[in-house]
Amino acid sequence: MIRAPFQFPAALHYFPMKMTHRIFAFSLLIASLLFSVAVGSAATPAANHKYLVFVGTYTTKTESKGIYAYEFDSDAGKLAPKGVAAETPDPSWVAVHPSGKFLYAANEAGKSSTVSAFAIDAKSGKLTLLNQLPALGEDPCYLSFDKTGKYVFVANYTSGNIVVFPIGADGKLGTATANVHDEGKLGPNQERQEASHAHWIEVESTGGMGSFVYVADLGLDRVLTYQFHSAKGELSGPTVFSTYSNRKFDPSAKLSPGTGPRHGVFSTAGERMYVLGELNSTVTVFHMMGTDDFVPTAFQQISALPDGFNGHNDAAEIALHPSGNFLYTSNRGSDTVAVFNVERRGGRLKLSANVPTGGKEPRHFAIDPSGNYLLAENQLSNNIAVFKIDPAKGGLTPTGQVVEVPSPVNIAFLPED
Repeated sequence: MIRAPFQFPAALHYFPMKMTHRIFAFSLLIASLLFSVAVGSAATPAANHKYLVFVGTYTTKTESKGIYAYEFDSDAGKLAPKGVAAETPDPSWVAVHPSGKFLYAANEAGKSSTVSAFAIDAKSGKLTLLNQLPALGEDPCYLSFDKTGKYVFVANYTSGNIVVFPIGADGKLGTATANVHDEGKLGPNQERQEASHAHWIEVESTGGMGSFVYVADLGLDRVLTYQFHSAKGELSGPTVFSTYSNRKFDPSAKLSPGTGPRHGVFSTAGERMYVLGELNSTVTVFHMMGTDDFVPTAFQQISALPDGFNGHNDAAEIALHPSGNFLYTSNRGSDTVAVFNVERRGGRLKLSANVPTGGKEPRHFAIDPSGNYLLAENQLSNNIAVFKIDPAKGGLTPTGQVVEVPSPVNIAFLPED
């Protein structure tokens, strides 16, 4: 789960700088207290934690039928199959609605791509199709929701545009309220950065001022920032007006040329953003506050590859452990999960291990909500491998459980009642 950052940038433009620093310090204090509570809670194991797990797959030229359902016991670390949840073409990204009643899938099929809405049967794990709409772009690869659960955001990779669909009370998708194409200077990789390629989209709420949507564009070497107007579901930007400096500016995060940002994740208190570069297999760490107009500023870029690895590699997924102490990324090429320790105060990363995933092409992985296990999906070896997470050091130990599933590429969790 990607956590939203602290209010940025609009809300801060209405406060004097001293007041801003006080608010920031107070937010850090609250985050520290929450972390202490989380650590204390983790020391007492719960009686039982079970989750429905939905696995998105590629169906083209594979034996997959669509979305598969499993039950995961986070006390025992066991993943038990429940069968095909829904037959649907190439559901490469699946996302469970905040209500837990619905699931949405990005059906990645070029110009014929769609977004599908399903109702969830929590007992059986079966999905019932509610409706399906054109994605209004090519190859949707990431879905997320606004804070109210009234809208779903879609990142279309090949066409480089982002789309907003409203969600009805019955879970059905409505007519799109926004469709914006990413614009900017292209990166130097002529094969992969020949055009804009939206690859990740997440929203951050700023209370009464509205929300900001962050979009990692692999082709532009930037994480763009759009303002989201929830009343009508519209987007504007990425240029915004700052009342603090009385000028227009672009609050997007800029990465080094050829990085190819794929996914990102925010620190617990939102003061930092970690961005995974698919093309150069790095993580870039940004300060989100405290600079001119609060434009994200990079202060570290670190490799996610094992020492001595010289082959081709495409970085794929990034996730922060619920404790905030560890960060993980996956490597398609070295076929490992990189384990980073997160510096407690400054947020800098230190690579501590590269753990083989026991398969080929780990396109995605997910940390279960308890923070006890990591599930790695090996797309080309058709399996999901379960790893135990060391709560003290963040290390990964294979449990020995490997579940067969055709072409797994995404996982979404839903707590069982």
